Amino acid sequence: MSVEAGVEELPCSSLSSSRKTNTQRSCSDPHSLAAAGLEALAMDQKGYRRGSFQSSTSDEDMLEIAGASLDFSMADDDPPLDREMGGFSSYNGGGMNGSSTMMDFLEEPLPGVGTYEDFNTIDWVREKSRDRDRHREITSRSKESTWALIHSVSDAFSGWLLMLLIGLLAGSLAGLIDISAHWMTDLKEGVCLAGFWFNHEHCCWKSNTTFTDRDKCPEWKSWSQLILGYGEGAFAYILNYFMYVSWALLFSLLAVLLVKGFAPYACGSGIPEIKTILSGFIIRGYLGKWTLIIKTITLVLAVSSGLSLGKEGPLVHVACCCGNILCHLFTKYRKNEAKRREVLSAAAAAGVSVAFGAPIGGVLFSLEEVSYYFPLKTLWRSFFAALVAAFTLRSINPFGNSRLVLFYVEFHMPWHLLELVPFILLGIFGGLWGAFFIRSNIAWCRRRKTTKLGKYPVLEVLVVTAITAVLAFPNEYTRMSTSELISELFNDCGILDSSKLCEYVNDFNSTKGDDLPDRAAGPGVYTAMWQLALALIMKVFITIFTFGMKVPSGLFIPSMAVGAIAGRLLGVAVEQLAFYHHDWAIFSGWCSQGADCITPGLYAMVGAAACLGGVTRMTVSLVVIMFELTGGLEYIVPLMAAAMTSKWVADAIGREGIYDAHIRLNGYPFLEAKEEFSHKTLAMDVMRPRRSDPPLTVITQDSMTVEDVETIINETTYSGYPVVVSRESQRLVGFVLRRDLIISIENARKKQDGIVSTSIIYFTDHSPPLPPSSPSMLKLRSILDLSPFTVTDQTPMEIVVDIFRKLGLRQCLVTHNGKLLGIITKKDVLKHIAQLANQDPDSILFN
Repeated sequence: MSVEAGVEELPCSSLSSSRKTNTQRSCSDPHSLAAAGLEALAMDQKGYRRGSFQSSTSDEDMLEIAGASLDFSMADDDPPLDREMGGFSSYNGGGMNGSSTMMDFLEEPLPGVGTYEDFNTIDWVREKSRDRDRHREITSRSKESTWALIHSVSDAFSGWLLMLLIGLLAGSLAGLIDISAHWMTDLKEGVCLAGFWFNHEHCCWKSNTTFTDRDKCPEWKSWSQLILGYGEGAFAYILNYFMYVSWALLFSLLAVLLVKGFAPYACGSGIPEIKTILSGFIIRGYLGKWTLIIKTITLVLAVSSGLSLGKEGPLVHVACCCGNILCHLFTKYRKNEAKRREVLSAAAAAGVSVAFGAPIGGVLFSLEEVSYYFPLKTLWRSFFAALVAAFTLRSINPFGNSRLVLFYVEFHMPWHLLELVPFILLGIFGGLWGAFFIRSNIAWCRRRKTTKLGKYPVLEVLVVTAITAVLAFPNEYTRMSTSELISELFNDCGILDSSKLCEYVNDFNSTKGDDLPDRAAGPGVYTAMWQLALALIMKVFITIFTFGMKVPSGLFIPSMAVGAIAGRLLGVAVEQLAFYHHDWAIFSGWCSQGADCITPGLYAMVGAAACLGGVTRMTVSLVVIMFELTGGLEYIVPLMAAAMTSKWVADAIGREGIYDAHIRLNGYPFLEAKEEFSHKTLAMDVMRPRRSDPPLTVITQDSMTVEDVETIINETTYSGYPVVVSRESQRLVGFVLRRDLIISIENARKKQDGIVSTSIIYFTDHSPPLPPSSPSMLKLRSILDLSPFTVTDQTPMEIVVDIFRKLGLRQCLVTHNGKLLGIITKKDVLKHIAQLANQDPDSILFN
């Protein structure tokens, strides 16, 4: 839940002291605010826990969650209201004139005020208003002394320093994960005698073997060579097979046990939850230090086990954990959730930057896919964080090739206009695969959630790992790591390439430098085609069951692998067609005999982009990531054509990308900004109470006792209450949150003399004189939101939905002829949308 931090933080309005009483505003100025709040402050929220909120929980623990990037810049913002109204809560000492001791909310906040409970949304307006007040105070003080000026400069610089630290930490962790995963993946096949910590490639660097035998150096021993003394023969093959499967099972078992035992939030990709958190929802602990530690360790184990998953999505989660934890070093980010959301958008960009070695693509990914709102300031900071992260990873040089990525390609021939036809075919395949994968994976994940299967996560991981390892070992293209497979599929065959994919019938008389002509496929190519076809079938189906298990699992690399295999198969087919039928009309103009026309590696690259686009529905960021990933700058048009085609095809079958589908499956209250609301319903059709419901629970401004309010709190589960002038008039004064009431009353009973059950609670500006015998009054005006958002009962729901999206509201009050009629919460809006789409309205309630 959230709190309205005093009268001086009034959302969507600017109030002067002369008009502070009984004020309500219908803030219909969406352009001045942009937000992404999620409802969790639902009026029927059951998450409230009775008891004192003044626990020993530290500020850091209370703010263990992260957020998005929002800019609530307001026009006509007045300075804070008079300090006499700035106190948190004013308790009457019992005097005739109602004099009381005031406590300044900003300087002496009560423990728990300004923090949020788990599975609720933050108060965007209050957080941004609070930050503006803090900034104004620092700016005004900077003119008073040199020390205050230095403090002002350091405050302005702290955001950039935080981005630097996030980039350094995210880049370092990504380098550590890359190196560890590479070593442990090779450990399944053998060990280096020169030093067990060397992977296969590093082990053979100092060897004197020839280039063609570079992978068979004497320093590297397979498990059969180490145990039996020889590496050939049936028994040696069986032993290597057994060791491969055993290591895979061990790695996956360790991964799932660590996740289950220490950090349940470390499983999966993390991107659906990051999107939800960035739009305002709180999932406490999701970006905490334990999640970071366990996700980093288990990500290495999961990737090394050979499961059909990638590390790219989880690296975004890791980077956001880094951002959230480092926010605690800076007060303005530690104590302000809206500011923290700006940091997390930049951290997501840094995560993609180190995942793919694509800093620009990372910024665009955060903008297009993750962030709900992306102000210009966050764009610059995201750019800087992605730059630092990429530089750090490049300094570590985890791949040993002085490049950021494993997939660097150098194609020697430009593409021809007629090749757009097969590129578009790959786009259609990517869209069909994406739609098929999303439907199948969601069906399987729903089955996991609703049957006994979900009760045995360890067994599920071990079974899927065993099936994957048993099927993968006999095929060299599935036995190698998925990253190496994609790298080999992207590769353009040269003279020295020893891969089966490059076993063409050579005619060196026609060779001109590096440009090899199109050649007839040799037996190795045909063998590789069959193996790749089997690998494609395996990857298509096994990925469906892998994504969503209780281990860290990314989807970028498996999706790219499916597309790269399909692309390479099509590329070789077109290449052979051009070689044997170069006199056909479609080839005669540009592909003569002996020319190097078709580049199969380019088809693999386009196919990878198409399949990734079909699954995630990315477009701009996908194309930029792909050309940064491969260095293929001149192939932007084929990539664009394939990405756009795959999105059109996939959208025609189902509108949701994989991350949106998982958000809906998990019931996160996420209001999608891209969807149009086209139904003709009114606010009165959605608001509560309905006609058959009991009347709306309200609090009066000056006639209820402490006992009355406590009775309402105990008998209802609502998260907030409208405050009215009287039950008869129903004229609206403001809105007060349940958490604020509990904390304020508890604190008053403990620290203020004379506060008893019969004490009157006042929400008015001035309290009336009391007779000497009456108990002290409790004045709580400063926790009252004096400008709750209101709409009339005849407001069309399409406008209400637009307001909720643009302003990030949690609730708005409904009036009729100026009198309070009901309330609409974010959950009510989501339920209404679900009902209109013939879905279960309770499916959107997060459990």
